[in-house]
Amino acid sequence: MEHHEYAAHDAVGLAALVRSGDVTSDELVAAARARTAQVNERINAVVVDLDPPVSGPAAGSETDRPFAGVPFLVKDLHQDVVGFPTSGGSRSLATTVATENADVVQRWLDSGLVLLGKTNTPEFGAKGITEPALFGAARNPWDTDHTPGGSSGGSAAAVAAGIVPCAGASDGGGSIRIPASACGLFGLKPTRGLVPSGPAHGEPLGGTATDGVISRSVRDSAAMLDVLAGPSPASPYLSASPATSYADEVGQDPGVLRIALCTASAINPTPDPEAVAAATEAAELLESLGHHVDVLEAAPIDDAALAKDFLTTWFAYCAYSVDEAKRVSGSGDSGFEDDTLTMAALGRATSPVDFVRAVENRHLHVRRLAEFHETYDLLLTPTTATAPPRIGAFEAPLPVRLAQRALLTARAASVLRLTPIVDQMITQNLGWVPYTQLANLTGRPAMTVPLHWTAAGLPIGSQLVGRLGSDGLLLRLAAQLEEARPWADRRPSL
Repeated sequence: MEHHEYAAHDAVGLAALVRSGDVTSDELVAAARARTAQVNERINAVVVDLDPPVSGPAAGSETDRPFAGVPFLVKDLHQDVVGFPTSGGSRSLATTVATENADVVQRWLDSGLVLLGKTNTPEFGAKGITEPALFGAARNPWDTDHTPGGSSGGSAAAVAAGIVPCAGASDGGGSIRIPASACGLFGLKPTRGLVPSGPAHGEPLGGTATDGVISRSVRDSAAMLDVLAGPSPASPYLSASPATSYADEVGQDPGVLRIALCTASAINPTPDPEAVAAATEAAELLESLGHHVDVLEAAPIDDAALAKDFLTTWFAYCAYSVDEAKRVSGSGDSGFEDDTLTMAALGRATSPVDFVRAVENRHLHVRRLAEFHETYDLLLTPTTATAPPRIGAFEAPLPVRLAQRALLTARAASVLRLTPIVDQMITQNLGWVPYTQLANLTGRPAMTVPLHWTAAGLPIGSQLVGRLGSDGLLLRLAAQLEEARPWADRRPSL
């Protein structure tokens, strides 16, 4: 199967070809392998090769196995495949083998997907870029001097480059939406609790993180959500089941929606004009489709306070991740990147009261957003405040790195809080992605749609945040936008 034939179909389309007998799974796997060999050296998206491929049971009905025979990649963070390491992008866990499949991985296998490899991710998924010391930087297929975003950067790069039509991803602060935006793809972060995280994990990042996919087509993401949604025996609570399948939402009329456009951000008061243009163009398209769009001069929530709460909990969970990795692997500090150790030190220096306060403050943000949704169905923002940055753009200058290491060696976490390091991390980690953490801390579903490319040819997506449980509405609207301004055939040349 030639690459142009393979790349002409999304995952739903490839599965249909397998069911009809027009192509075999072996031919699809060979096409995906050939494309990996052709482009992966340039984009560094696939970092673990599962050879032979991992597949689930062959038995089952067409309904049980909707993606039978379709090649797929999983993210090398929490998406455990039994018998293979899950590194989380960290040298400390590079050889620690998973003893059971993650729930989402098992569901992908049960759906008939064929797992070919694992994708690049920053250490513990802690950044909006994908440049881990373990694997090296993943690169954006639209311009390999630039990042594909993070933390699901490897998955987004692989899909954009045509290795697979859809790939596993996860989102704890924007990690589905940021790379989807950076690579010109569709990405949906589901409602909190809809997708299980077990059995090894309960609710990553205290429930702010969830698994999902990055795809080229809306119908792939919808059909994948049907595969993933629903509790497992180890789920902490029962999520509500939708009245209809998510796949059936695609093509349905979303109705006339009230949408608020906001590009303002206290974290980045001067978003790039291209980011503003991306959201503005999306608003114009939405109005042309009959929706009502109002412009807000200020964010409907206190995004500066939200960012502080987000980072307070993030640093604490980073400290836990480092300690847990040390316990599991026996690794010392040399197994971790300096930035990770710095975030972990800041987490340890956080008082229990401050940590609990940051967690409890989530309810304040939920109430603010709920009040907003009493008037509007959706919040529209740019997905990112800038185009994808260049590789290495956020690497700290040498004097800062040396000071950082000295303070870490001295175990001076309290002193770290008095240095510019925290402000620098806020600027680096959130400055170009100030819009995405809202959906995570409030548990609301959010999506990015690829409607804008910059003058330099780099994508910037538009984000829409909905009410709790409005995943189906988002998919209906995304399909309407996809039909009005198709994006699937827009491919990087590599």
